[in-house]
Amino acid sequence: MIPKALQILISELSQLPGIGPRSAERLALHLFLNGKNSSESLGNCLLRLHEEVLFCSICGGLCEVSGCEVCKDESRDSELLCVVERPVDILSIDKSGAFKGRYHVLGGKLSPINGVGPEDLRIAELFDRVRKEAVKEVLIALGMDVESEATVYFLTKRLAALGVKVSRLAQGLPAGASLEFADGLTLERAIENRVPVESE
Repeated sequence: MIPKALQILISELSQLPGIGPRSAERLALHLFLNGKNSSESLGNCLLRLHEEVLFCSICGGLCEVSGCEVCKDESRDSELLCVVERPVDILSIDKSGAFKGRYHVLGGKLSPINGVGPEDLRIAELFDRVRKEAVKEVLIALGMDVESEATVYFLTKRLAALGVKVSRLAQGLPAGASLEFADGLTLERAIENRVPVESE
């Protein structure tokens, strides 16, 4: 019932994160019904994306051809470096407004089972930056899975040998969460990272 060209588009769209078959079908029909100009405009945007967005040669984050805004910002604390897994993690942390330092994207996590070793990530570049930029503290902002823990352990040992303070994001209950929905590991981390309550 569905023409071949629409089937192909639905198949491509359903490979996007968070897009299931029904959503892909609705998007494909929307693009068709909106007319050729709308599809051409979207297509041109996608092509320009790969011409105008690059990975920063310093931090590994997303940037334009003119360079990375974060790395060029002299108001940021150059002695504080936040290590993240992916460029999108920079966007998440920076939106909070709580971090005023610079970033370094690893490009993944250590995973010997999947054949990902230190040479496959931007770890050597991290150590070079720590030395050259006189970084005093490295904040490691990775998840809580096995690969993240292995990566944190590996980095901590080597960064400590360089005389750098290493910290990690506190982990625990999210704001507005109920205890009944928290898993054991989350509760354990919340207890470990507890903070004193100030009395007035």
